[in-house]
This record gives sequence, C-alpha cells and structure tokens, in this order.
Amino acid sequence: MARLNSFYLPTENWKTPFVLEGGEAKHLGKVLRTRVGDTVRLFDGCGREGLFTVTAITKSKVQFDAVEEKHIPDPRNITLAIGWNKSSRRNWILEKSAELQTRGLLFFQSEFSQGKVPAEVKESWNEKLVAAAKQCGNAWLPELQTLPGSIEKLIEVAASYDNKLFLWEKADKDTVPGNSVFAAESTLAVIGPEGGFSPREAELLIENGFTPCSLGNSILRWETAALLCMGTAYLERQKND
Repeated sequence: MARLNSFYLPTENWKTPFVLEGGEAKHLGKVLRTRVGDTVRLFDGCGREGLFTVTAITKSKVQFDAVEEKHIPDPRNITLAIGWNKSSRRNWILEKSAELQTRGLLFFQSEFSQGKVPAEVKESWNEKLVAAAKQCGNAWLPELQTLPGSIEKLIEVAASYDNKLFLWEKADKDTVPGNSVFAAESTLAVIGPEGGFSPREAELLIENGFTPCSLGNSILRWETAALLCMGTAYLERQKND
C-alpha cells in the first residue's frame, strides 16, 4: 500500500465533525487534488493519528469521517537547549528535530549569541516542524520554547530534568558520552552558539549539575552538534523498540 498523504489537525480541532481549514485544507484540495472518498492520514502532533475518509471539500475547508484512530506512545526523551544564533541553518535544525523524534528545542540567550532571542516562538518555526512530521510520519511534534534573559533562565528551566549534559568544546576529550547517555529519560543537552560559552556561563552550568561532555576533536557548528545529539539518541532508542 502506498504511503498516504498526511495532514496536521491541531489537538483543539480533533473532534467530530473532523474539519481541516487554512493552509492544510488548501494543500489537500488544490495542491494534491484529493477527492471526496479518498483516505488520508491526520495527526495532531501530540501522539494522535488516524485514517480518515474525505466527505466534503470546499474552497476553505475539508471534512472527514474517521475510519481508524489510535494513540502513539511518546518515544521522545531528549531536549536540546541551543544558544541563539542569527542563522539560516535554524530551519534545518527544526526539520531534523521532527524527523529524529526530539522532545523539544529551547533557544536560550547566551553571552556570545548573535542578536536577541525572540520573546515568543515564531509561527514559521511550527510550520517547519509540521512539514517535516508530515514527511516522516512522526505523530509527535517537538515542543519549542525561547528563553530571553541570560544563562540563569536556562538553569532555572533545567531544574526539572534528571540528566543534564553540557556539550563544551573545552571539556576533556575522555568525557565523550556513550550512546546510552543520550537515551536516558528526561535528558537536556546544552549546546552553545557559534562563539561557544563564556567562562562565567561554563562555571554556572557546572555548579548547577550539568555534566561537561566533549563531542570529539573537531570544532562543530551548532547544527552539526545538534544533529549528532539527536541522531545518537534516536538510534539508541531504536534498540529498545
């Protein structure tokens, strides 16, 4: 059976009658030319997905009947805290976070950040997550958060995590973490901006229970470090699926 086209139906709209509106409805009807009677996959980004039959299509909305609904257990365990950068590569990180089943991304203000982290998550970021999840079939969307202020704000938020890693270019090379570390429950991995961490930030993180870890001999770009963490955690989880 060919893979069905997927569409994002937010949790608040996951109810009878099932109705898709806005850009997703346009994509279904105008771009993919879906017809009444066709079967598609809907998901809400919070673990719910199902097969639905299209019953009506208008210019502004699409209506469905449910064929099958199910809840996918949450496979995610790792959250990345990434020092803010003015970078076009941010969209790439967002895309890969959805594909690799990352629990969340926290963009925090670092002393060496380029520019100021926005006070609110941008809608375009969520759109990138949805597009990636539709492509890979993930029923869960990463949770996004911005942390304006300073490293102290990140430390405050990190208090709820059991496993806190501080990926630091100055860490001893023998501190490269094993794969199982990235698969631990409730893991927060902190990655600095392109300029790295200031001595004050590094000291505060270590004082507050973050374990400094090396990612090897190369000086990695922030998106490379992020992908390495997400990918390692993803592969480790597959062993237990």
